[in-house]
Amino acid sequence: MAMEAHVIEAMIKEALPDATVAIRDLAGDGDHYAAEIVSAAFRGKTRVQQHQLVYAALKGKMGGELHALALTTYTPEAVEG
Repeated sequence: MAMEAHVIEAMIKEALPDATVAIRDLAGDGDHYAAEIVSAAFRGKTRVQQHQLVYAALKGKMGGELHALALTTYTPEAVEG
């Protein structure tokens, strides 16, 4: 069963309330998404730790309801440039 983009976004924002989340359906099938996430919670964390925060927010849905999610994570400072 596929997940809708707005559900993925809501789960991420629940865990990371300050996050700005942009989700793109890569294949049009509701199973393959790319997400760009900006959050202060990523400050001081490695890229792996940042992605682990996002996966934790998805509460075990990765690999089941959500087949693939390509992540790009940023701190607010990285975006402000």
